Amino acid sequence: MSQPALHIATYNIHKGFSQFNRRMMVHELRERLRHLNPDIVFLQEVQGLHLGHAERHADWPGRPQHEFLADEVWQSAYGRNMIYDHGHHGNAILSRFPILHAHNQDVTHLQFEKRGMLHCRIELPQGPAAHCVCVHLSLFGHSRRRQMDALADYLDRLDDPDAPLIVAGDFNDWRSRACEHLARRLGLQEVFSQAVGGRPVRSFPAAMPMFRLDRIYVRGFAVRETAVHYGPPWSAISDHAALSAFLTRHGA
Repeated sequence: MSQPALHIATYNIHKGFSQFNRRMMVHELRERLRHLNPDIVFLQEVQGLHLGHAERHADWPGRPQHEFLADEVWQSAYGRNMIYDHGHHGNAILSRFPILHAHNQDVTHLQFEKRGMLHCRIELPQGPAAHCVCVHLSLFGHSRRRQMDALADYLDRLDDPDAPLIVAGDFNDWRSRACEHLARRLGLQEVFSQAVGGRPVRSFPAAMPMFRLDRIYVRGFAVRETAVHYGPPWSAISDHAALSAFLTRHGA
């Protein structure tokens, strides 16, 4: 009997606001994620706390966004990266399966641009646990290269080279330099590159994607199906498109 596919997604949620911060969309976002219904979700620009928004919006959730989005469907882990007087934001991972361990690694290169990578070890229904890493890399090429090296160094130190690995998030890598780098250092393959001529898919802006910013990289999995979620209703929720993929273990 073949094993069921693992459904994963990555989404830069723009702190729960539509493009240009016109509307607060946290409740619509939760409904969209439940409709998509992935097993593991990699989220960037997650608002852990914002006192100003809580005062201005009567329906602003009373809990951090990752907990509000995960409620009764997924477990959640959050990595706080950018901290300010009125709150903080960062990355989050939501998982239908047990999160065995979570660690947020600071990969800041430029002090005005705080960045981190959230690593979770997640128990899967069959086979060994998977390492899952949610990233949101720098807007600047030199800093992105430093952060990808930091990611590879961190994962090398885990001393678990045969474990399944998923790295997903907003790479801000419009020149597509990450694929070769991560393939060489970690043996990762980008899931969309196998189907669209060797290039990652366009994901920004969500209304009509032009730039290849968001990625899903895997090791130890075969890619069964991929999708880009853009245009209505997704483009009303965030300025990024969401990406999703169905994966199976190699040899399954």
